Amino acid sequence: MTATVARHAKPADTPLRDSAFGPVLSGIATTLVGVAGVTAGLIGVFGAPRSLSVGWLLPLSGVYLHLDRLGGFFLALTGAVAIPVGAYVIGYARREHLGPVPLAVLPIFVAAMLVVPAAGSVTTFLLAWESMAIASLVLVFAEHHRRSARTAGVFYAVMTQLGFAAILAGLLVASAAAGGADEFAGLSAVPQGTRAAVFVLTVAGFGSKAGLVPLHAWLPRAHPEAPSPVSALMSAAMVNLGVYGIVRFDLQLLGPGPRWWGLTLLIIGGITAVYGVLQASVAADLKRLLAFSTTENMGLVTLALGAATLLGAAGSTAAATVAMAAALLHLMAHAAFKSLGFLCAGSVLAATGLRDLDRLGGLARRMPATTTLFGIAALGASGLPLGAGFVSEWLLVQSLIHTGAQRDPVVTLAAPLAVGAVALTAGLGVAAMVKAFGVGFLARPRSEHAAEAREATPSMITGMALCACVCAVLAVVPMVAGPALERVLGELPVSAARDFAGLGWMVRLPGMSGSISPGVLALTLALAVAAVATATTLRARRNPATATLPLWACGADQPSARMQYTATSFAEPLERVFDDVLRPDTDIEITPLAESRYLVEKVAYRARHTDTVETRLYRPVVRAVRTAAVAVARAHNGSVHLYLAYGALGVLIVLVVSR
Repeated sequence: MTATVARHAKPADTPLRDSAFGPVLSGIATTLVGVAGVTAGLIGVFGAPRSLSVGWLLPLSGVYLHLDRLGGFFLALTGAVAIPVGAYVIGYARREHLGPVPLAVLPIFVAAMLVVPAAGSVTTFLLAWESMAIASLVLVFAEHHRRSARTAGVFYAVMTQLGFAAILAGLLVASAAAGGADEFAGLSAVPQGTRAAVFVLTVAGFGSKAGLVPLHAWLPRAHPEAPSPVSALMSAAMVNLGVYGIVRFDLQLLGPGPRWWGLTLLIIGGITAVYGVLQASVAADLKRLLAFSTTENMGLVTLALGAATLLGAAGSTAAATVAMAAALLHLMAHAAFKSLGFLCAGSVLAATGLRDLDRLGGLARRMPATTTLFGIAALGASGLPLGAGFVSEWLLVQSLIHTGAQRDPVVTLAAPLAVGAVALTAGLGVAAMVKAFGVGFLARPRSEHAAEAREATPSMITGMALCACVCAVLAVVPMVAGPALERVLGELPVSAARDFAGLGWMVRLPGMSGSISPGVLALTLALAVAAVATATTLRARRNPATATLPLWACGADQPSARMQYTATSFAEPLERVFDDVLRPDTDIEITPLAESRYLVEKVAYRARHTDTVETRLYRPVVRAVRTAAVAVARAHNGSVHLYLAYGALGVLIVLVVSR
């Protein structure tokens, strides 16, 4: 990427920002709200459904909360992300000088997110959803002194309100078709003819929040510009609630749904996963790379939801159950490794002021703890064995392979294409994470800021370490999530017909052949590493004499930073292969010597990557809206008679349409 990310200019310190109590209070409050969310969520998953109605809190309808297993799962997931973020923000706020407003809004944002899966009525849900959107918008504007943050905030505000409009329309149509029902239980009476319209509207609205293509454009803008703890909450918790909306309304209340619902989700998820990982593999901004990785993983989750719906409609109940389990487990894994990734990126940003991978490097010596923890996040995001995301992606592939002996032509065609999309996503995901870790943290520093980096504070390391522990648990002993998954799967129509008890020490597929043991893989790797270390130690004792030789640098005296791969050069082969999709803006500038134009002094290569969907889809729409706004503004000439004529014409049109 050409445009390098400049060192962040920090506003002048104020007594409020220098106060030691602000970050501590915000961090403790965020952690406590997270603990409350995890506790309530586990009660909802493993206990009986509970309801709470507060009629005086909201006019006309009141506030109605209903906690069941599905809502409890997302409640616990959201709270689990908030706990390490609360610990992390104490040290981060002091380094980055977060103001009192974002520190105060952070626990409010978490609380608003917790109300969303606990809502039991349409009115309460919409109120909680809009509260979450407003709180997140305030946090995106936290660093409004930068123009890029203001632009990202405006873009996010427009996209989130358009998504809310689609959700509002969909739920109002569903409520009206169900006889004015406000509680979720009454929405199951929506007629079949109306369910298709509700599905389209809600998938568009919730898909926008989840970052599904082509409604993802806000995500790579807002996530990099928001403070890193906010980015972690938005990317690891808030986007999950978009998936929750699809699961709750489309797959549970209106489900299981016809075959074309599953095919639609499958196609949207596959396109989102491939496009997101392509953009991540060429991104040079570390936080932008992680943001597109979120788009990729939400695409995989949506693909799994579509596969479960499609396979369930085709009669493959075992494969549908495994696909749904893969979706839920991947949500857990993504929450763990993506929150860890953004927190590590925040530590790098606080230490160097940089997000540009082309100017980083050499952090392994200056920030060893952050480097190790980011390596765990990168392993989880790459989907490799012993990574947090491996088991869920393996379950997804197995569900697409073992579709049963039925002869549904749609499944026969869609399943191999979906497997190909998952495989391509996994391969490019490895390349993206190798680039982020290798270029950003290893080798030599490429700038003075990277060379002078210092390790994160103890509270920041504590928050990152908590996320890393969860990543390790999900990677090695995923059976800890088995009881919760089994209870949630029993609540969904597509997976209620078959028990899922496959997450033991040996991960087995219910009703299908195939198994894997992450614990055995981890033990085998540990034994192999111990054997190599022992052999190396014994050999060193037998031959104590060692020689220190200079590293070969192609004839040069010492290797320099200019001899290393940058993020741009690492991604250049992928740019060529996927040029038609990425459409990079490349430029080669050759500077000759002053003495002779035949001798070259310097060759500069620049590649600027933009979001193709934003360039080809959103910019023409924005231009059209601006043109229409100019035309409408001309009609507003201040004449009262003309405005009365407009009103009369509008009433006439309404009467004709009503007739």
